[in-house]
Amino acid sequence: MDFKDSPDEVEYRAKCRAFLSSTAELRKPGEVRGYRRGEDGPNVVPSARAFQLAKWKAGFAGITWPRDWHGQGGTPIQQMIYDQEEAEFSTTVNAIGLQLQVCVPTICRWGTQEQRDRFAPPALRGEEIWCQFFSEPAGGSDLGALRTQATRVGDEWVINGQKIWTSLAHEADWGVLIARSDFDQPKHEGLTFFYLSTKTPGLEIRQIKQMSGSSHFNEVFFKDVRIPDSQRLGPVNGGWKVAMSLLMGERYTLHDEFGPSYKELLALARELELETGPALQDPGVQERLAEFYVKAQGLRFTRYRAMTALSQGKAAGPEASIGKLVTASLVQEAASYGLELMGSVGIEASKNLPLDGIFQEAFLDSPALRIAGGTDEIMRNTIGERVLGLAPDIRVDKGIPFRSIPSGSR
Repeated sequence: MDFKDSPDEVEYRAKCRAFLSSTAELRKPGEVRGYRRGEDGPNVVPSARAFQLAKWKAGFAGITWPRDWHGQGGTPIQQMIYDQEEAEFSTTVNAIGLQLQVCVPTICRWGTQEQRDRFAPPALRGEEIWCQFFSEPAGGSDLGALRTQATRVGDEWVINGQKIWTSLAHEADWGVLIARSDFDQPKHEGLTFFYLSTKTPGLEIRQIKQMSGSSHFNEVFFKDVRIPDSQRLGPVNGGWKVAMSLLMGERYTLHDEFGPSYKELLALARELELETGPALQDPGVQERLAEFYVKAQGLRFTRYRAMTALSQGKAAGPEASIGKLVTASLVQEAASYGLELMGSVGIEASKNLPLDGIFQEAFLDSPALRIAGGTDEIMRNTIGERVLGLAPDIRVDKGIPFRSIPSGSR
């Protein structure tokens, strides 16, 4: 692995830093990147739109997107450098960033030039927000088990069914949708992919109140929703391949440095007093901090390995699943240990909690990270099969028509 920037990369990093310094504020001590605190507040989405417009004007929106996607035509290593620099600043990028990174590239990759011209510029400027209608109540983590039905009627498709856990659907202007178009095909072969406006008649969006206090998830109902065939992406019954191209982008973005982690636990240990004295002087605390440090460093060097591959013009590959898998569990473990260190203070709802209560909120919110973008089990399968070359899981439903697969209703 090469840990040094090339001269061109040094210059580009300085350019990124200059833009961010003039547009955003440095993160405060204890402020955690990737955190959802206040994400669904009234000012977050307008702020995210304004920041995205500033990125567009400065040439940092769509860094790796080709020119015919209205992007910058830059390199993956430039995107990684920008992301590293932005991580040092307090921004609202999480409010719209993930969907911009995964939904619109799918439109550009599978759509026409006319569709790229219509949808890419407004998204890159922060004028339109996207969401993804994927997960379903009865499907669990198995996207291939979806039952939302797409029936072709002339030049239109009629959609009926339900989706759930759709992030920011209540704020979105557009969404991508995968639905079952042929129940006689095996479950991964009878799916078709679409995009549609969230204002389409028959589409109902309901916010879900989470135990963390946020409401950025939604359940969505489709009742005789009509979508023109011109809004189909990819071939009929070929939607699984389209969906996988989107999800790999999501898993890659999710593996970046989230928190709370080692840095926040170290700050907490410096602040707390235990019965035996300062928490940072306790041998048991030191041992646990060392464990978190080693895991954090492992993630860091895994990212460096990906950066080295990108810098050499190679693909990062399925190793991105390693970062996503470890990060999700690490955040949950760190939140739990932070509460353990605080003792009875850890269960309080006070506004004056250590590090602004990030451990309390993370404890409630972090389980979602182990599901979003692929569950732990899916990540382990990906790593085992595509990184380690192990035999794939046995699938008893392989090759069976979807309507013949037993469901909970039978």
